[in-house]
Amino acid sequence: MPEPQSFFLTTPIFYVNDAPHIGHAYTEVAADVLARWHRQAGDDTWFLTGTDEHGQKILRTATANGVAPKEWADRLVESAWKPLLDTIDISNDDFIRTTDARHEEGVAKFLQKLYDDGHVYAGEFEALYCVGCEEFKPKSEIVDGEGAFEGQKVCAIHSKPLELLQEKNYFFKMSAFQDRLLALYEERPDFVQPASARNEVIAFVQQGLEDLSISRTSFDWGIPIPWDDTHVTYVWFDALLNYVTATGYGRDEAEFSRRWPANHLVGKDILRFHAVIWPAMLMAAGIEVPRHVFAHGWLLVGGEKMSKSKLTGIAPNEITDTFGSDAFRYYFMRAISFGHDGSFSWEDLHARYHAELANGFGNLASRVLAMNAKYFDGTVPAAAEGELAEADRAIRELAATATAAADAHIERFAIHEAIAAIWELVDALNGYVQEQQPWALAKDEAQRDRLATVLNTATEGLRVLAELLHPVIPRAARKLWAALGAEETLGALEAQPIRAAGQWGRLPAGTAQHALDVLFPRIESDGGK
Repeated sequence: MPEPQSFFLTTPIFYVNDAPHIGHAYTEVAADVLARWHRQAGDDTWFLTGTDEHGQKILRTATANGVAPKEWADRLVESAWKPLLDTIDISNDDFIRTTDARHEEGVAKFLQKLYDDGHVYAGEFEALYCVGCEEFKPKSEIVDGEGAFEGQKVCAIHSKPLELLQEKNYFFKMSAFQDRLLALYEERPDFVQPASARNEVIAFVQQGLEDLSISRTSFDWGIPIPWDDTHVTYVWFDALLNYVTATGYGRDEAEFSRRWPANHLVGKDILRFHAVIWPAMLMAAGIEVPRHVFAHGWLLVGGEKMSKSKLTGIAPNEITDTFGSDAFRYYFMRAISFGHDGSFSWEDLHARYHAELANGFGNLASRVLAMNAKYFDGTVPAAAEGELAEADRAIRELAATATAAADAHIERFAIHEAIAAIWELVDALNGYVQEQQPWALAKDEAQRDRLATVLNTATEGLRVLAELLHPVIPRAARKLWAALGAEETLGALEAQPIRAAGQWGRLPAGTAQHALDVLFPRIESDGGK
């Protein structure tokens, strides 16, 4: 079993140019499952999320809505982004805004250090810029426009015309770090994950790195360059620094050394910023690079990536209002291989909700607790003394192996595989109950000991599942934990050591149990069709 460790996990910080859709919620839930697991494992866990509020895109959006950019950001953060975290039960430890004083002060200190150490110089720049990406586009992401944009160069990601910008800017000597970056990817093969993302990053850096323009003079919504306030900091250079400014960089060295380095979860479209620019910035400042950068895929709807600009986003509450937050969390973590693109459909959500949550897990819990109530006065029956049947031993062994397998998958960020390992126990317990037929055993007084052993096995199996599934479906797991009587005998669910969940026999015989509300009620409509 791994020793407790420090585990600092981040999501990207999200642009506040519009309200969040399920693509943003997907990243938040993945991070939350990982953070809850590591907390329950006893690791020193810190989970950071937040919002990116500077740059041209925010300025234009705010102006179009007739308000100042800070007022727009305040409105969106309070009305949309923070409420999202409650909607899908996110347990973040901190929320950083790039308009926070702690962030702006940290950015200024970081920039000044790079300037003082000779990593920044002044120069002129002309290139095609995508406001949607907030990036001067590399040649690989510039394509010829079609239809209304024929004859223009457009962004391959946003399909919108690029703007030719010519400015006097400050530049970060990123090209000087090309060899060190390639050595990093070679020496630490798991630095960028999954392997497809690592290969993409290596290929990009091998083509040759150019120096990075890190300031703007064409607008003023940003953090001023500390030695030249006629420039503001390039929004990506500003935003990436949130990961260190939120954890004490430049103001609380003890906290910073406790938390850093981080594990970053990012969408694959912003991989290059996190796996190339960000480690180069840290190398220049003499700060350790992150532990891991994990790029997940896109959520596709109708075969196309969701987009705020194309109005194809689905609001999370469109799902949670019908199916609940647990089903939202379970579906996106189970149905999509984390690290790859995945398609969302209402039909698949509806089918999995009923087959796996309502009938698979929920029905198992209600049946076992109902039989305990009926045959053993609502207490955990004691397993009979003597030799176990092969079926009983198989459940015990699977509880241990599923726990170890799930933990190993979590260590690799393979959330979907962790849930699949846990669900083997759900399916096995359902099969066990069907084969052992406790309702038939109850009709024969001579089988009373066997009945007790079967229901003890099934009940202890539910205890294991409550602990293992708590990071994924926290509400249902807490309801089950309380109904099992485990709260009184073992303490709070979130305090249970998850890596030891498979150790058999922790819920004492005789524990008084309680009524269990239906965990996943049937839903007649599929919500979004």
